[in-house]
Amino acid sequence: MKLGIDFGTTRIIVAAADRGNYPIVDFETPDGTCDWFPSLIAARGAEVCFGWDAWRLQTEPDWTILRSFKRHLEHSGPGTHLAIGDHQFTLVDLLGGLTRALYSALRARYGEKEPLEAMLGVPANANGNQRFLTVDAFQRAGFQVVGLLNEPSAAAIEYGHRQKMKGRLLVYDLGGGTFDASIVELGEGVHTVLDSGGISSFGGDDFDLALAELAAGKEGMYSLTLPEVFRLLEECRRQKEALHSNSRRIVVDLDAVREGMGQATVAVGDFYELCRPLLAESVRIAQRLAEGRTIEALYVTGGGSELPPVARLLREVFGRKVKRSEYTRSATAIGLAIHADANSGYKLREMFHRNFSVWRESDAGARMVLDTIFARGTRLPVAGEPSLTVSRVYRPVHNVGDFRYLEASEIDEENQPTGDVTMWDEIRFPFDPALAEAASLENIPVQQSPHAQTQEIEELYSCDAAGIVTVKIRNLTANYSREYRLGRWNATETVVRSGTPKRKGK
Repeated sequence: MKLGIDFGTTRIIVAAADRGNYPIVDFETPDGTCDWFPSLIAARGAEVCFGWDAWRLQTEPDWTILRSFKRHLEHSGPGTHLAIGDHQFTLVDLLGGLTRALYSALRARYGEKEPLEAMLGVPANANGNQRFLTVDAFQRAGFQVVGLLNEPSAAAIEYGHRQKMKGRLLVYDLGGGTFDASIVELGEGVHTVLDSGGISSFGGDDFDLALAELAAGKEGMYSLTLPEVFRLLEECRRQKEALHSNSRRIVVDLDAVREGMGQATVAVGDFYELCRPLLAESVRIAQRLAEGRTIEALYVTGGGSELPPVARLLREVFGRKVKRSEYTRSATAIGLAIHADANSGYKLREMFHRNFSVWRESDAGARMVLDTIFARGTRLPVAGEPSLTVSRVYRPVHNVGDFRYLEASEIDEENQPTGDVTMWDEIRFPFDPALAEAASLENIPVQQSPHAQTQEIEELYSCDAAGIVTVKIRNLTANYSREYRLGRWNATETVVRSGTPKRKGK
């Protein structure tokens, strides 16, 4: 069974490829069936539950519910621990538990015989770390991961499949925790991503927080326990999703948060006024992408885009070209399922959305220079094509190569990383053959080495269709090598503490 899985910040949506149809998968819940799976984790001490099991515990006062878990992936690695209450969990274990719970739910739906082949969605702005962690968790859960696709690109596939449109489409994808926008050229069976932008930590969650602050007051909100904060945000999410264009007030049931708190009434105008600055940045990104280009339509999708001011603000800027998706929460999953279906006739040409670079020492270590390996806009291979490769060959100066990788949305005129920059932890390679068998190079001082200067070194970088980069570093003279999957895999352990969330810009 081929599946498109939109691993959302608040909901996981799954679509199936079924003989040219792409239905949304229903899940069995305590209250019947539902067309989404909760991205929830519940913890009590060392106990932990996932998905619908966590959903059932949201009213239990002794359980802490972790929502928006996906937001922790951007700056995390295998050594990252997440503190929930007084207990620490490895982020990899929590992500693995959530994906296994999803796998079990799908197995209950489809039985044990058929393999579950998954095309996964990730934010267009996702760094290599997020991509690897996502693929690795789904593979460990039992899924056969057939590919990774940026979410707005998947939404463009769904739109092109349904509308049979050709031309340039601007996708505005506002989800629960991330915002992405992409310009996609829709052609005859081949869609090409021309440009992309986004905000890695902005989405419907920020609207929930804005409403929570109005309903409970800033001081009142931050005096709540973590379980109470979760219940407040869930109540605000329910009320937010019930809004329509004629709504004038929002009644938030604070008794659902803590008995005796009563109710709070919030004027819709006050809520929208607080949301509008949050939306302004996303609209500016969409405008920048559209500047100087003719676009046939602006396609609005993602659960966060259901808030009435979103379409209203976009229409003020883009006029009648705004097309709000009929499937705001499921367009991405449907597009992923179409892309997973080899018989659908669609191919997508993706691109690097960030500059992938490494710091190098120059002038015998006197200064640092930035070497961009894969520039922003570089075309990725289509699924099934050979990986994209880049090589560097040189003679080193030092005994140990200390490689410090980064991803940056922009590189300025002085060749410095700017904009959204993600720093990776270092990897080290023994240039000096005397260190070739050293298990660890962390405690070996980096120094100039006459012996190393006689060696010829090759770095061979490889990037697959999913945008995951590996490098094989070889000493060509002494004939030894090491291979690295790039990301924060060599990081020391870090601890991230779950706490009362803060709205973007606060």
